[in-house]
Amino acid sequence: MKTDNYTSVVALGGLGEVGKNMYVITHKSEIIIIDAGVMFPEDELLGVDYVIQDVTYLKQNESKIKGLFITHGHEDHIGGISFLLQNVRIPKIYAPKMAVDLIYKKLEDRSVAYNDIETINKDSFIKTKYFNIEFVTTTHSIPDSFAVVVHTPNGTIFSTGDFKFDLNPIGPMADLHKMARLSDQGIKLLLSDSTNALTEGYSKSESSVDEALSGIFAKHYGRLIIATFASNVFRIKHIVETCKKHNRKIVVFGRSMETNINLALDNGLLNDRSMFIDSNAAKALKKNEVCILCTGSQGEPLAALSRIANGTHKQISLMSDDLVVFSSSPIPGNAASINRIINKLYLKGVKVYTNSEFSDIHTSGHAKAEELKLMLRLIRPEFFMPMHGEYRMLMQHKELAISCGLDPDKVFVMQNGEELILDDNGVHKGGKVTSGDVYVDGSRIGDVGSVVIKDRKLMSKDGILVTILNIDIKAKELLIKPNVTTRGFVLVNENAELISKIENKISEIVKNILSSSPYNYLDLKNQIILELSPYINNLTGRRPIILPVIMEVK
Repeated sequence: MKTDNYTSVVALGGLGEVGKNMYVITHKSEIIIIDAGVMFPEDELLGVDYVIQDVTYLKQNESKIKGLFITHGHEDHIGGISFLLQNVRIPKIYAPKMAVDLIYKKLEDRSVAYNDIETINKDSFIKTKYFNIEFVTTTHSIPDSFAVVVHTPNGTIFSTGDFKFDLNPIGPMADLHKMARLSDQGIKLLLSDSTNALTEGYSKSESSVDEALSGIFAKHYGRLIIATFASNVFRIKHIVETCKKHNRKIVVFGRSMETNINLALDNGLLNDRSMFIDSNAAKALKKNEVCILCTGSQGEPLAALSRIANGTHKQISLMSDDLVVFSSSPIPGNAASINRIINKLYLKGVKVYTNSEFSDIHTSGHAKAEELKLMLRLIRPEFFMPMHGEYRMLMQHKELAISCGLDPDKVFVMQNGEELILDDNGVHKGGKVTSGDVYVDGSRIGDVGSVVIKDRKLMSKDGILVTILNIDIKAKELLIKPNVTTRGFVLVNENAELISKIENKISEIVKNILSSSPYNYLDLKNQIILELSPYINNLTGRRPIILPVIMEVK
């Protein structure tokens, strides 16, 4: 039973999935939100650009919201902000410097006006009536990454954000001393990143990637094409430094790569603008004086590397002595897309290095199993909720926590929408709030539902058939033979006999309906679909989407 003085924690995204992170902490009249990310759609979500959170709970409690707190600038933590602001009033956003710049860029791209963003750092301290919030520096693959520590009337909640432990990082070290100090003060509940819970051992240091890339630069005398995550500024930083060491200039392709490099230059994370040249300047250089840095490490069809591999890029064509380096690992679900790009590159005759062949050309920004144990040992929480991961990852993280001495009854594997209650009785499960997936298709938020997705799947598989009817509604008769056209079903010119049968069937259906009942536009349309669909299926074994267009003549 929860008392009146309880604190609740609920995920609106990030549990049972990699992405869409959003964690909501509520106490009486106050709510704080940690992160607002997107998730990229699976292949079956045809035409969907992003998947975001159902924020009905936030809309219902809008007056309680005190702020949105951002852990770092990756898409799965900030990508949903522009959509959130269109639905819910957020009084202030608190974010680290790199994330602030990225958020403003996203808001500008979507024409969302919002200026209440406060930059936070490791020393920031935000106080509300019920909450005291502070931040702890963590190591991740993007600068300015923080854990968020929320002191509540029912104990302290430590939310790690995305992290790893790297004792020789390119960027800042995780603040182990502050973590230990907070641990000594007592942590009621730990929420910890589970993305790499299934992977044993420790993640490699980013410095080891630096050494491996330096070796590749030293051995190759043609052009280098390196694909990596645009947000991995520390990787980009040592690619720039390695290019400088080996007398190579850098040509950048890909909008997100250009954006992140410009932000890094503006913030002093990269120092030498002279290292970057345009494609025209690169033509005057020798092959071994050029490095192309581009997006597309995940096989995205519109990214720069995909267009290079397809031969459709306007500014660059592959050469036989090019070397393409994938300085990344496949995100779950992207392996097939990446393999297609790799095969196209080999077909063009270029050499390809991938992380599976040379394990040190990429390292994850997420903690592996031993590092997750280290976080558990450092923080020593009384209760634990694994977050940010598929259920198999969350369950494995639970087992890691138990191996570190936590009572199994004090470890909670939750689902999106389920409340975790902190009160005088400890921590226990509560009720449920509204949660779920909302699809973004272009500028449309939530208009694309399961029925639309189902129709898109049908169209992609069986196509669409449009029949145009001219009906004299007074005489209740067809004026001319129905006209049938199709897309993705059959070629009309090459299937004249089939089209003729379909047109005759439509004429039969229309005449029967018009002769037996009063004319009604919707009834006629629905009856055509109802009778024509099984008829076409019997003829062809396919069920195209049928769209009757009725032209009424009075």
